[in-house]
Amino acid sequence: MRTHFIAIGGSAMHNLALALHNKGYLVTGSDDAIFEPSKTRLEKKGLLPIAMGWFPEKITADIDAVILGMHAKADNPELLKAQQLGLKIYSYPEFLYEQSKNKTRVVIGGSHGKTTITSMILHVMHFHGINVDYMVGAQLEGFDTMVHLTEENDFMVLEGDEYLSSPIDRRPKFHLYQPNIALISGIAWDHINVFPTYENYVEQFEIFIQRITNGGILVYNEDDPEVKRVAEAATNPIRKIPYATPNYKVENGVTLLETPEGDMPIEVFGAHNLNNLAGAKWICQNMGVDEADFYEAIASFKGASKRLEKIAENKHNVAYKDFAHSPSKVSATTKAVKEQYPDRTLIACLELHTYSSLNPEFLKEYEGALDAADVAVVFYSPDAVKIKQLEEVTAEQIGQAFNRNDLIIYTNPAAFKEYLFHLKYDTQGIALLLMSSGNYGGLNFDEVKTLIG
Repeated sequence: MRTHFIAIGGSAMHNLALALHNKGYLVTGSDDAIFEPSKTRLEKKGLLPIAMGWFPEKITADIDAVILGMHAKADNPELLKAQQLGLKIYSYPEFLYEQSKNKTRVVIGGSHGKTTITSMILHVMHFHGINVDYMVGAQLEGFDTMVHLTEENDFMVLEGDEYLSSPIDRRPKFHLYQPNIALISGIAWDHINVFPTYENYVEQFEIFIQRITNGGILVYNEDDPEVKRVAEAATNPIRKIPYATPNYKVENGVTLLETPEGDMPIEVFGAHNLNNLAGAKWICQNMGVDEADFYEAIASFKGASKRLEKIAENKHNVAYKDFAHSPSKVSATTKAVKEQYPDRTLIACLELHTYSSLNPEFLKEYEGALDAADVAVVFYSPDAVKIKQLEEVTAEQIGQAFNRNDLIIYTNPAAFKEYLFHLKYDTQGIALLLMSSGNYGGLNFDEVKTLIG
């Protein structure tokens, strides 16, 4: 089968391209810019385009499927040529559904936690030698790609993103998967450039539940009031399984999970991660892994990449980086690190980087998000605001939004870096937390490691 990717360099798209190449498909693609690690990974498999740009002549009548990435525009020359030829054009989620329509589809949805829960499930399956197809939003230890597709595996585990499917398909991705088994971890307003009201955002999860196949299963986080309300209100013929944060305690910096066999030390920490673990357990049980086998495997799970990832540690200090950027994620992550290191000075740094976080109206959602930190720092780039063509955000607006008088605000990358590098790591017990979906205007995290390591 011959497939062509329009915008092959994206994180998700290049992983799907690699998965199809590994499956024996003939894969070609185009993009106007490809960055690492996508560039090297495509190059190793001979899939890197010879030249950057869009080339309509690449689109020929013998292509079986064109896969369209979100990075492309609706007037993309290759897309227009494909439409002119009447070729079959798929969005990324549409194509994944086509690849899994004869399998049991397990879809993990939610405003937060979905990458971690999906990663936990895959870790457990890998630990016990159970082969499944999958798509996950982070690079996992022990897995070559973020997408894996076969003809023979019975299950397909999918991270269910609520963002749009493609430039010509404005449906949320997770509406297209039609799960047999689904999970919702939490609902907290996000993607306000697409879902302008809270009610409109919540509606996407109601539709997701309606898309579960008749007789299917919904596993849902009953600790989240909105998830509980939406799940309990659903009337379609499905089985509903609630889960909640399990009992645990922290002793000498180690989190101990209460299990039927006694307290068990685990690598991940924080109430939100323990809640994620409870959801993953129910999913694994519905995939045929019993409780005892789940606990045996999950004890060695260290977390998904960029999700509370420890980057450095010495006797007195520790540093983590985390992908957290939405208010609920920032709050949960900050509380988790403070709970794990109560005797250390928690310096929590947040970069406002996304469309939502840089929106003056949405900023109010961050009130209290950094309250668990001893020292709270916010970084944002006025240039990023201009690039995204958003209304200017002022330091005063940010201070009012977080409602914290001692909030430290940086807009200059060099000044922020200087602040980090002049903290007294040699004399204090510091827990440094760097939260962002960006890199603070060019911060080299390896240099941060040298401060502590």
